[in-house]
Parts: sequence; structure tokens; C-alpha cells
Amino acid sequence: MSAVAQRLDAAKAAGRAALIGYLPVGFPTVEGSCRAIEAMVGAGADVVEVGVAYTDPVLDGPVIQHATEHALRGGLRVRDTFTAVRAVVEAGAPALVMSYFNPMLQYGLERFADHLAQAGGSGVILPDLTPDVAGDWLEVAATRGLETSFLVAPSSTRERIQLTVDHTTSFVYAASLMGVTGERATVGNQAERLVADTRAAGARHVCVGLGVSTGAQAADVARYADGVIVGSALVRTLVDQPDEQAALAALRAKTAELAAGVAGMS
Repeated sequence: MSAVAQRLDAAKAAGRAALIGYLPVGFPTVEGSCRAIEAMVGAGADVVEVGVAYTDPVLDGPVIQHATEHALRGGLRVRDTFTAVRAVVEAGAPALVMSYFNPMLQYGLERFADHLAQAGGSGVILPDLTPDVAGDWLEVAATRGLETSFLVAPSSTRERIQLTVDHTTSFVYAASLMGVTGERATVGNQAERLVADTRAAGARHVCVGLGVSTGAQAADVARYADGVIVGSALVRTLVDQPDEQAALAALRAKTAELAAGVAGMS
């Protein structure tokens, strides 16, 4: 059983959902993002999504775009992803890389997979690639023991959900809303139905992302999902503060709030 599956099952055995936190590599620096990762894990994140900066982040909202653009201006390279992955693993959490497919393709799929495995990473989440065209990556990942998560959305047909479940080797990422990432006042009432449909198609683990920003929202999603994925609300704590120490304190506080939410203590 993979490290991610073990962590999700351990959370379920404890009577709660897992908290999955996203942070981009390189904001404010590579070293600073590693310190942020360590702070987030220490404050209660069960799994970490390590974000790869990309020049055309069409699925990301303004907060994450701001952070990744800053990282790219600072000279971030794809290879820096594996430094952040090591930081996650050393902090005690499983690491998944969240990446658009083009940076992986340009780096070289076999090279990317080798370096991810060597860093201790568990696998990848591919937001802009569908399973029916992911055969080259899936073959490479399988030979390195890496997992792959694909996305389903409220617009997904039953046939598309089934295809996604059949090819996903980690948790299925259920996007609660249509549109780009970002904080929202409500998560949306379609997410619970989407999780139920995805489980009915045979998914062992379904985690929900897009829009969760408060402990109360995390608690609501945790009623029906195996994991609650939070990105923009965590990245915002780093963006909005005047210095690193204040940013890390705000990140710890927000992570603790969300961790309390998934545990039903919000």
C-alpha cells in the first residue's frame, strides 16, 4: 500500500478526513518554500501537494498565479521540485507533485520519474491531462512505483468518471466547482454527489479540492470525502504577510484551523 493510501486510511481509522495542503515550490524562494512545507506539516497537514510553477497556469487562480510568477522570476527550475519533495518527506508526510504536463514532458518523463522517486515522492497529480492520452506517463510511472491522480469535475459524464477511476492509481481528485482554483464563500453542493458517483465507479479514495478556505468548509467536505485539498487559502498566508516569520505563523494558524475542521472540531 502506498504512503498516500496509508495516510488516508489512517485518517479514516481516526474518524476523520485527511488534510492535503498545496504549496508551490519557489515562493518566496526554494529554501523559503521548504520551510513553509515543514511548518504546514508540523501544523497538521497529512499529505502535501508540491506545485510546479508554469508559465501558462490556466487552471490557477490569482493567488497561486502570483506566487508561481514570483518563483519563475526568481529563476526557479523544474529540478527544484525535488528539493521540495525531499523536504515534505523529511517532515514526515507523503509528497505528491501537482504539475501541468508540459514541464514534465520538457524535463523528460523518465528523468522526471527517476528524480521524483529518488527524492521519495509518491506520485503526481495531473490537472490538465486526461487518462486516455496519458499512456506514456502511466507506463513510466508504473515502472518506478509512482502513483497518478486524475481529476473529475461536476461536468464529468459517468463514462468519463469510470475512465478516470480505472486509470487513477492514487486518490481521485474531485474538483468541487467548475473554474480556476481559489477561495470561495461556499464549496458548492455538487461535490457530494460527485464523490458518491466516483465511489460508485470503484474509486477507493476520493479527495475534494477547489474553494475550501476555512475550517468550517473543511468540516463540511470531510463529511463525505476521504481528503480535503486546500491550496489558495494556504498560499495566501505566505503572500499577505510582511516577512517570513509572520508568513510562517499565519500558515501554521491556517493549517491548524483546517486540521481542526477535518477532524470535526471546527
